[in-house]
Amino acid sequence: MLERGAGIAVRAVGRQRRQRQVLLRFVDVDSLPGWSDAYEAKQLDCHQSPVEKAQVDVRSPFPYRKDINEKIILWKGDVALLNCTAIVNTSNETLTDKNSVSESIFMHAGPDLKDELQKLKGCRTGEAKLTKGFNLAARFIIHTVGPKYKSRYRTAAESSLYSCYRNVLQLAREQAMCSVGFCVINTLKRCYPLEDATHIALRTVRRFLEVHGETLEKVVFAVSELEEATYQKLLPLYFPRSLEEEVQSLPYLPADIGNAEGEPVVPERQIRITEKPGVPDDASDEEGLEADLSFIGSHAFARMEGDVDKQRRLILQGQLSEAALQKQHQRNYNRWLCQARAEDLSDIASLKALYQTGVDNCGRTVMVVVGRNIPVTLIDMEKALLYFIHVMDHIAVKEYVLVYFHTLTNDYNQLDSNFLKKLYDVVDAKYKRNLKALYFVHPTFRSKVSAWFFTTFTVSGLKDKIHYVESLQQLFTAIPPEQIDLPPFVLEYDARTLLEPLLPFPALDEILIQEFLNFME
Repeated sequence: MLERGAGIAVRAVGRQRRQRQVLLRFVDVDSLPGWSDAYEAKQLDCHQSPVEKAQVDVRSPFPYRKDINEKIILWKGDVALLNCTAIVNTSNETLTDKNSVSESIFMHAGPDLKDELQKLKGCRTGEAKLTKGFNLAARFIIHTVGPKYKSRYRTAAESSLYSCYRNVLQLAREQAMCSVGFCVINTLKRCYPLEDATHIALRTVRRFLEVHGETLEKVVFAVSELEEATYQKLLPLYFPRSLEEEVQSLPYLPADIGNAEGEPVVPERQIRITEKPGVPDDASDEEGLEADLSFIGSHAFARMEGDVDKQRRLILQGQLSEAALQKQHQRNYNRWLCQARAEDLSDIASLKALYQTGVDNCGRTVMVVVGRNIPVTLIDMEKALLYFIHVMDHIAVKEYVLVYFHTLTNDYNQLDSNFLKKLYDVVDAKYKRNLKALYFVHPTFRSKVSAWFFTTFTVSGLKDKIHYVESLQQLFTAIPPEQIDLPPFVLEYDARTLLEPLLPFPALDEILIQEFLNFME
């Protein structure tokens, strides 16, 4: 009995010792040296005198600020070991990514973290979501999803990565957090160039602290040995530790330093350059009105009509002219079309949910949509919209008809009314003008009601073009059988529906259906 009691006591002591060892591994952010500490010590050792403000002729867009530098810590170590209010986890859209940062966080946080993540139902690229820290020293974990990098989509990747850092900081501010430990959000798996990503990370944090610096006491950049050199090189550009370092760093700043919040600037979005282009600054308003501006030229900016901001405001107020609305819509559609031509849509094409077949009795092109082949819950519906535009753009230039097979669709194949409304709003006017008929094959009562509501209250001009088709024989009166490629399951379903009332003997069911299918072929 005594031996068993002694064994229990020994095991308890062992557990306490292991717990103390784990606790000892955690690192308190207040014990870490700040970004300025090592630099100031070096200055004292070298007896260097700081540069006087009067000696600096040109200031950096990221000027020396001691109050901000005191909040910054660069630390080589595992972010999961930081004892701070929140640490950042970089993951994928399902929050199940297996990278070194995530695996360490999961290991130290314990099994409860996985259960908590399931409740979040994923996280979109650029977003940030919050969970408890569980067994970590940090009270919270902020989960974010960095973008996959492709050089031709660099602008989108930059904007998404900026959103990651900005949303993490905004969440920390909303939750009144004192300190945040950042991992390097761009992982090697996502192929983002480390130096480019570091520029975005540092300038986003810098701009945030300039405005909301009072809300955060410490921001830690937890880096690996591989990443440390890059951060050491770029930190002085955005967090100069003296006026001298500010001047020295100025030539090394990139051309794009973002806007006032650090967000990447896209030149195409810079609409208004000056209030009166082409008019000298010293010209009076009266002179400007009478000036001959013919020398401006015929480039895109010179052709811009009116105040674009005012036009957008009028659109929202419903006061813009029909011609201006059409021009705005055409520009939006052209952007979608360009994206559709650049995107890899092979995964959507493989579904065979949209394809061209023959012509109807009037010689119009027939396009087929197979509802059962659209796994709405499993695919990216924005890519589906891009694929529709990619396929239909050259078809819609002349008259065409759509055949939608609702045959054997279930809840997982039902197109959401919001998606259909977006599609209807995005497509060019030629789609609506040249669509002469939409044949709704094998509709159910529920689908008829949904279609009625959609065409009555959501879109206009489509209701009169819909024709409900109960059987293929009805469809063949408008489109010859040899002119339409029918999915086999549609043909079989139609045969069963047609022959069921005529079959008194179930044993003959399969034989007659097969004979009917052979006849149809």
